[in-house]
This record gives sequence, structure tokens and C-alpha cells, in this order.
Amino acid sequence: MEDTGFFTEDEKKLVASLYKELKTLSGTTLQDYDCQLIKQLLINAVIDKSVQRDAFGLNPVVLDMQTAVIVASEIGLMRASILSIMLHRVVKNGSLSLEKVSKTFGEDVGGIIRGLIRINDLYAKNPTIESENFRDLLLSFAEDMRVVLIMIAARVNLMRQIGKSENDEARQEVSREAAFLYAPLAHKLGLYKLKSELEDLSLKYLEHDAYYHIKEKLNATKKARDKYIADFIKPIESRLNAMGLKCHVKGRTKSIHSIYQKMKKQNTTFEGVYDLFAIRVILDSKPEREKAECWLVYSIITDMYQPNPKRLRDWLSVPKSNGYESLHITVLGPQKKWVEVQIRTERMDEIAERGLAAHWRYKGVKSEAGLDDWLNSIRRALENTDSQEAMNQFKMDLYVDEVFVFTPKGDLFKLPKGATVLDFAYHIHSRIGDHCIGARINGKSVPIREQLSSGDQVEILTSNKQEPKQDWLNVVTTSRARSKIKLSLKEIAAKQNVFARETLERKFKNRKVEMEEAVMGKLVKKMGYKQINDFYSDIVNDIIDINDILEKYIELQKAEHGELDTAPAKTAQSFELRDDDLKTHANSDVLVIGENLKGVDFTLAKCCNPIYGDKIFGFVTSTGGFKIHRVDCPNAPELFRRFGYRTIPARWAGKGHSQYESTLHIVGHDDIGIVNNITSIILKEPNCTLRTISIDSNDGMFGGHLTVMIDDNRKLEQLIKKLKTVKGVLNINRS
Repeated sequence: MEDTGFFTEDEKKLVASLYKELKTLSGTTLQDYDCQLIKQLLINAVIDKSVQRDAFGLNPVVLDMQTAVIVASEIGLMRASILSIMLHRVVKNGSLSLEKVSKTFGEDVGGIIRGLIRINDLYAKNPTIESENFRDLLLSFAEDMRVVLIMIAARVNLMRQIGKSENDEARQEVSREAAFLYAPLAHKLGLYKLKSELEDLSLKYLEHDAYYHIKEKLNATKKARDKYIADFIKPIESRLNAMGLKCHVKGRTKSIHSIYQKMKKQNTTFEGVYDLFAIRVILDSKPEREKAECWLVYSIITDMYQPNPKRLRDWLSVPKSNGYESLHITVLGPQKKWVEVQIRTERMDEIAERGLAAHWRYKGVKSEAGLDDWLNSIRRALENTDSQEAMNQFKMDLYVDEVFVFTPKGDLFKLPKGATVLDFAYHIHSRIGDHCIGARINGKSVPIREQLSSGDQVEILTSNKQEPKQDWLNVVTTSRARSKIKLSLKEIAAKQNVFARETLERKFKNRKVEMEEAVMGKLVKKMGYKQINDFYSDIVNDIIDINDILEKYIELQKAEHGELDTAPAKTAQSFELRDDDLKTHANSDVLVIGENLKGVDFTLAKCCNPIYGDKIFGFVTSTGGFKIHRVDCPNAPELFRRFGYRTIPARWAGKGHSQYESTLHIVGHDDIGIVNNITSIILKEPNCTLRTISIDSNDGMFGGHLTVMIDDNRKLEQLIKKLKTVKGVLNINRS
């Protein structure tokens, strides 16, 4: 590397050494012109300062070269992977386009870099790494299997380099990711050496004292342990050979991480872990002789050493559901030490070693069958030196039917492909789904129908005014959301039925009219309703007037009983404005309707609670009175559409002297004393009375309703502004 001031003298020497090693490892696959192009691109990036040292102060160019060496030496990946590792930072920083990379170095390199950058972007969303869904999302974003392998190699290299860093917080985070995510992946792929290194280094950084305690103990007992294994194996091999059995016996010391896990699980000291190592007897048997010869070995070993019957694990007679076959026994060896012995054939060992029963899985960790098949196919490709071309072309389509999305906090959820914002809302919670009005995806506002894509960060937006609609069933794609919507619609309909029924009965009782079910049923049909639920819904939403229903009911009831009134019907021309009507409203707010008609009876609609100063309109009831709605009333569009001929422009006149009821919806952080702060502001407000307050808190947040009596909308707006200044209040709006 040229002297740009970015490299220390030690780093320059290291770069030269790594370059030579890479050239040797890659053979003829890495061409001289490849190296020259990369060198120039990296020099330009360093000069432009588009590549920077990381949180540990490590040189990114050196890190990438070290990762490339691991990829070539430990995994066997060559040109495309090496070039991708060296170029991905330059592309990510915008110094070089993916199109230029693909054109210059090949489509393979462009594809791998694209996968590396996509995964890097995932980390920017602060996900919960320990989530099983994050592993699946990461794999789905990788697309090319080499991306996964490069990620594992990069994490191994980073773990090797950060031991002396003073940034302990970053080291802890990197180590947790290695333990929860990368080590299991490495094991599943058959990269056992890298897996053990990741686990041990994670333990070293996360549990420093425990790691060095076990390491010192192992070093102190290594010679004795190696001698013990040799002494234990020698007589077994002699007896098995004498019996004419073809086999090989080997012993292995368990990793520091594995020993530590046993110490925690068994709640014991290092000396209390009796199976610091395991002996494996692998037989070369014909298929028809496998079980018989395994049990013969079992008989020979248990004749030599006393077995522990409680520690016998027979997966020969009944293999595990994942196909694992083996016979595990624990015997009392020399010096009264317990030793674990695994007996299996070459075929059984092949199945176990290829991951169909990988160690981390048959210890009880669940995994998806589809993922296992994919990872095992990668391992087979890695172990087969003749399948490099097939491996290069291998693409992952395991997750084509799934999408993975983040919450703003970094929690990760898996949904079927095609799922919408509304599906996600109901996936989180029924209540969130019921009140969903849309979402922000990656900071952009979208409607409830918007389809989700993998990697999206989704913030669901809600409103207490929102309720499930029938057409929502056409918006969602998941059965979970559909069933929850149907349940909510039934609950809403039931509540509406009860409320509307009680309102009707109360009105009938006030007029001293007996309600007959048969007559009411006929009236509902006569009014054009096929379902009683629709009839009740329109009553609740003030689309039909109860007084109108009552008059029609009385008329129909008289017709049913032959008591029709033959008196001529009153007309609009017969209406006269009486002096006492004017007196009645003399001290009230004057409502001007149409052509300056004053003093007319009116009621304020409960659905929108208009107050003096609001923009309003009148809706003519069947009795000649008016029901007043706000122009922005949720029922206004339906009233104008269905009953436009019964709506009349309206406005307030004079000055407001009455007090009006208004309900405010409030949301905020559940801080100490916040309710007292809110109520004190209301109580200090002149001509404002707090009637009711209802507050619920959950997970540090609160939400609720305040009902106040106030003169006009101007004073209400001033009150809302004051309440928004209260620390912890996030939002206030009129219901």
C-alpha cells in the first residue's frame, strides 16, 4: 500500500504478508489485474476518507484481507468471494457502483456484495440479534450462500482482533452476536473449528474469569489427560482388533465453552465435570451387521469397564426423529474416572457429521426443516471439491414465501409474503389492529393496504376513533388477522344492537307506545334493511332518526290493527313560528339555518359533539327539528351521500354563552404526577369544567379520555395547546 498516512508501519508489513498469503491460497483464480484494480480503488477510498477505522480502531483494509485469508484457507472459497470482501466497503460508501463492479469483476462479485450491503443495512435497524427470526431474515437477505460464509469468517476474524481493545461495550455486543447467531450457523455448516473458536472467544470476552479459570485447569492437566486417553483407548483397540472388527478409536477434549456449559448445567466445579473428553468408536460395518457389531462393541467395553446404566443412550433401536443413530455409554475407567463412549458406524457418523443431527440441534435446539436442508446442502458442496462450480451458482430460495419486518424498537416478526400493514398490526395485538389507521414504513406514511417487504421497519399508527370495517377482510391476507377482524365486527355489532335496542325501547316508553316484535320486524324490512344489524348500526350512527322510526312504527301499527288516522297530514306550509319558541331560545346560542331562519329547535349530535364556533351543518329529522353535526363528523360523508336532500347549511350566530360538552383523547408517557399536572391546568382555566377523566396505563405509556364543559372551540384549542406543554404528553385531539 502507498503511504497515505492511513496505515501504520506494522500494518504495511501485515498487508504485504497477507497479500502473499492470499496469492498462494487462491492459486490461479485471482488474476494480477484483479489485484491492481482493487489496490487502486482502496488507495482512492483511503485518500477520499470514504473508509474509516471501526469502533475498535481497526484498519478496515487489513480486516478485510484477514477475512479473505480465512475464507480461502478455512472454507475454500476463491476469487469471487475474495474480491467481494475487498470491495464491499468501497461500494457501500458510494465510491463504486454495483453495476461497475458487476461489469468489471463479474455478476457473482456484484451479487455477493449486494448481499453483504443488505445485511449491513439490517444492523442499522438495531434488531434483537437473539431472535430466531433475525437469523432467518439474515439468511433470506443473503441470497447467495457465500454471503453467509463470508459473514461467519468476518466475525471470526473480528473476534480475533478485538482482544486488546479498550472499547469493552462494543466488544461485549460483538461477542453476544457471535455466541447467539454466528456460532450456531458455523456449526450447522460443518465449520466446527470456526464454531468452537467463536464460542470460546465469546466466553473469553463475556465471562473473562470463567474462561481463564478453565483454560488454566486444562493446561495444567493436558499431559495427564492425553496419557489417560491413550491408556483408555489402547486395550479397547487391542480387543476389537482381536475380534476381527474394523474400526478406529479417537478421543477429543471438549472445548472451554462446552466445559463451562456443563459446569453451569450441573452446578459443579471444573473438577466435578467428569466428561472433559469423549471417546468415539467408529466401525466399518456392512449395513446388515451394523446394529449387531455396535452392541458387540458395547459388550466388550462394558466387560472391561463398569458401565453407568443411568447414562445409557440407545439411539440404535429407536433412532432420533432427525435420523441420528448412535449408542452412548458412560463407563468407569482407570483411576475411577467416568468416561463417555460413543459407538457408531461410518454411515451413522456420516449422517451425524453432515448436520442431520448436528450437536446444537440434538441437544434440544429447534430449527426449521427447510433451513436444515439448505444448510446441509451447502456443507456437502463445501466438502466436495468437485462441486465448486455448483456451489458458486447455488442461490437460496428458502424464504421466497416469507417477509421479515422490524418494529421501531428492533423487534423482528415473520409474516407470509403479501402481508399488509393491517396484517402486521393484528399480528402484534388485536387492539392495535382494531385501531390501525396506517403505518410509517422506513419513515414514510402508508395506508393499511400497503404490502410489506423483508427488512422494512414498520411503525403502526392508531386512533381510538378507528374501528374495524367489513371491507378490512379484503385488505388482510393472513387467517390470523381475518379471524380477529371477524371477532371484532361481531363484538361491535353486538354492542350496537344492545345500545340501539335500549335507545328504541326508551323512546317508545317515553311516548307510551308498546313495541311489538312482529310490527317492528315488518317495519325494518319496509325500510329496506335485510339485516337487523344494519338497522341498528344506522340508528347508532344517526343515519336514521329514532323519532322518524317511531312515527313510521305508529303508522304501521295502526294499519296492522285497522286504526289508520284519516286526518290530513301536516305540511311545511302549516308550520308557524310561535313567540314562545323565540323566548325559549332567547338566552341560548342562536343557530342560523338556511335563509336566516332563527329560533328553531335543534339538538347536538352525539357522534361528533359540536360546540360553539365549529363549522357545522343541520340534518332534518322526521319531526321537523334539526340535528347539528360538525362538518368533519365521521358520519358526514354518509349523510350527504344518502340523505343530501335533508342536509342544510348552518352556522353559529351571536356570542356563545352556553357551555358545551367536548371529549379529548390524550396519549403520553406514564410519568409520576402527570395526571395531576393535566387536571390542574383544566381547573385553572376560566369557564371550563372537568366532568370526567378516564386514564389507562401500559408498558410506560398512558392513554385516556377527558370530558370538559367549555364555551367555544377557540377556548378549547387554547386548552389543548396548554395541555400539550405538559411534560410527557405526546398527543391530544378531539374525539
